[in-house]
Amino acid sequence: MKFSYGRVLVVLKKYFSIAHEKEDEQLVLEGIKKDSVFKGSNVWVLVFAIFLASLGLNMNSTAVIIGAMLISPLMGPIVGMGFSIGIRDFNQFKLSLKHFGVATLISVVTATLYFLISPLSEAQSELLARTSPTLYDVLIALFGGAAGIVAICTKGKSNVIPGVAIATALMPPLCTAGYGLATGHLTYFIGALYLFFINTVFITLATFLGVKLMKFTPLTISDKKQANQVSKYIILVVVVTMIPALFMTINIINKSIFENNVSTFVNKEMNQRLSQNGTQVISYEVNKQDSILKISAIGNQISDSSIRSLQERMQYYAMSNFKLQVIQGTNSSTSSNVQNIDYPQMLASQESRINSLQDSLHAYTKYEHLTSQIKEEIYVLYPNITSLGIGKVKQMDIAGTEAYHFMVFVQTKDRNYSAQEQQKIVQWLKARLVNDDLQVVFN
Repeated sequence: MKFSYGRVLVVLKKYFSIAHEKEDEQLVLEGIKKDSVFKGSNVWVLVFAIFLASLGLNMNSTAVIIGAMLISPLMGPIVGMGFSIGIRDFNQFKLSLKHFGVATLISVVTATLYFLISPLSEAQSELLARTSPTLYDVLIALFGGAAGIVAICTKGKSNVIPGVAIATALMPPLCTAGYGLATGHLTYFIGALYLFFINTVFITLATFLGVKLMKFTPLTISDKKQANQVSKYIILVVVVTMIPALFMTINIINKSIFENNVSTFVNKEMNQRLSQNGTQVISYEVNKQDSILKISAIGNQISDSSIRSLQERMQYYAMSNFKLQVIQGTNSSTSSNVQNIDYPQMLASQESRINSLQDSLHAYTKYEHLTSQIKEEIYVLYPNITSLGIGKVKQMDIAGTEAYHFMVFVQTKDRNYSAQEQQKIVQWLKARLVNDDLQVVFN
């Protein structure tokens, strides 16, 4: 059977065509106009979503951040801008741009107020992840926006929008920008706003392209010169937006390649070769500022010739300008002054430290076990007791003297236990816990 490109194109068009699913253009336009407006309930939902996202970033909770992104109405004006450019409705574009600015300002101010009053000021990993955008964020925004406009303009695809809201992540960057303002971290503020700008530009671009590909009817007829001018503006904004992200991506890739080269050199060239001589690399450290790779090793002494050979091998791992510095259990073969390390003493010290930590852990957990052991017994003997707590309490007087007390906290339904009955409970607890010095507190 003869291969036919035309037949393949017909089959592909059959599977990829969405013309039969296209929603009525007027209904799509009305829905986008409605979602683009930020007044009344939309503003309140946005404020609550910003507080929720800020809490999630503060607590480093991915689930809370996702919840905030799901209820956020920020996608509305961004899609409105792209759609209005696509159908040449420039009045609607100005309106969408206005409400987009209002929503952005409200979001940043709300997040700033939250982080000003929040007692937790440390930047968590979820927050830091929004301060260094890359080219990958550009692609996420572009493909997410493309999925969004297809869902909006076709029938029965409303379940796609929540996924787009999560993927493109419009809320967290604005909250991070608020954190940067509240804490005085200008780099966080700029990086987060740049990420938000990337998402905005490329969701708008994807929407514009989607409208063009789905052949929505333009509201105004523009001449070729005007159309070319609009295209130039779009290309200019896209290129300007991508340039910083491109450089950041290149830096991240170079850093990843360098770290992989160092790891491969240490594991392949050093560990495999030196292990045959009874030497083991235990750690390494890179000083990029001084171009030094510092290796810590234990075992037999590494000869000067082996170090020179390893130094020469570094050129094959893009580290020809780095100096290899070897620190060993005895005096180093390099010019660095390294003190002898007493490894038996170091191991003994570590073992003592481990035993001490295990004792401390046991001291903390034994009270939980004791409570579990006696709670059923005491509830049967004294039904009015509702809860029981056992713990070790540290007491310090004004002179700085420390003392530890073993205490039991007893809570009852009412205050019907007499002093005599309380004394009986105390005596039972002392006998049961084999501790005559414990103190009992009744509530």
